[in-house]
Amino acid sequence: MTNKIITISREFGSGGRSIGRLVAEQLGIPFYDKELVDHIALESGFAPKYIEEHGEHAPSGSIFSYALAHQSVPGVMNGLSTADFLWSIQCSVILQLAEKGPCVIVGRNADYILKDHPHCIHAYIHADEDFRADRIVRLYGESESSPQARLQEKDKRRRINYHHYTGRNWGTAQNYDICLDSGKLGVETCADIIVSLAKK
Repeated sequence: MTNKIITISREFGSGGRSIGRLVAEQLGIPFYDKELVDHIALESGFAPKYIEEHGEHAPSGSIFSYALAHQSVPGVMNGLSTADFLWSIQCSVILQLAEKGPCVIVGRNADYILKDHPHCIHAYIHADEDFRADRIVRLYGESESSPQARLQEKDKRRRINYHHYTGRNWGTAQNYDICLDSGKLGVETCADIIVSLAKK
């Protein structure tokens, strides 16, 4: 058991979700990934599928995507745009989960939302493109787009979303306590390193 809250930020296909789950299992603490989506859906009234796609991704790969997404409707969602309303709910849910006690939270800009929390470890998982491309094909199968194009699009949308709401650059080492290359270290070793850090 640990008194730490661990956030896992990750490049698409790097195994961040698997690493987070292993960390939570080894430490015996709650794990929030799909579970976090369900919490946000309950609070916001949005469908889980919508939140899964839009909660940490820009509406498109364009930096101008939020200009179009920020159309607010007076009297609806507190006058916020859909994107801002979802961000507000997401922040609230993540802060509530952190208050409950130790846990592992994957994605959703949790590293930023909990940046001032005194008992957090923020990890960033990355790997080279070949490793990630091979992994997403094994896990999710082929699609019309090449694996490389899927990686680039997904990460670009995460990067835009992160910068829009945090003002920081996604994947910059200074934003995290530890950055791990899952392609070189392996998923299990990455999990072991984070567990060891959390126990100290």
